[in-house]
Amino acid sequence: MLRRFIGIGLACLVWASASVGAQTPPTVAAASDLKFALEEVAAQFRRDTGHELRLVFGSSGHFYAQILQGAPFQMFMSADEDFVFKLADAGKTRDRGRLYALGRIGILVPQGSPLKADGQLRDVAAALRDGRLQRFAIANPEHAPYGARAKEALQHAGLWSALQPHLVYGENISQAAQFVTSGAAQAGIVALSLARAPSVARRGQFELIPESWHQPLRQRMVLMKDAPPALEAFYDYLIRPPAQAIMSRYGFELPKE
Repeated sequence: MLRRFIGIGLACLVWASASVGAQTPPTVAAASDLKFALEEVAAQFRRDTGHELRLVFGSSGHFYAQILQGAPFQMFMSADEDFVFKLADAGKTRDRGRLYALGRIGILVPQGSPLKADGQLRDVAAALRDGRLQRFAIANPEHAPYGARAKEALQHAGLWSALQPHLVYGENISQAAQFVTSGAAQAGIVALSLARAPSVARRGQFELIPESWHQPLRQRMVLMKDAPPALEAFYDYLIRPPAQAIMSRYGFELPKE
């Protein structure tokens, strides 16, 4: 009988240990322009605190819709603060969040492209006239903030209508960058934060587009009501010097708010 109780006790202990080990780390839904920068920040956060996080990247518009439908994200880092405000108004968040970065866009051309990385987009206009341009990548402006800002910049340059037959849409800004670096598009408008990543920088040339050509990319983060202490700590960590240094290195302007 004693052996039986010992066996049951050991089995319970093993099951409990396995359950703890199998727990999924708290999840951050993050705009895809953050991919390289946030992975570095999360790795530094893990070294500093021991907390493991799960990062999921995609378009801010898609995350907004998923959170409205009850998706189990416990923190949201949007590339457009309006999505955070809408979630707050819907009662999904703890508060109205905090501005964590200001983003920038620019033109990226892959190695060997017949186009130039010209931030004024004059060479894009010339390439449309002389037939050098076949495919131009941006994120889908319907749900990706960086795609919406790309559309505004192209409209400012008077190129939006002429580019319509040549546009290829990424589901998010990261996919648009992949179209360019793979050579599937001869140029595209992408996030500065992605262009700063070594894996992207060595595959193409990049130049900023004037920020006056589009609405600002005010990027806001917010905690959901069920966010655990580890994410509360990460939320605060993101405005501290170790995280800010990484974000700045990837080209994010750090807000004064």
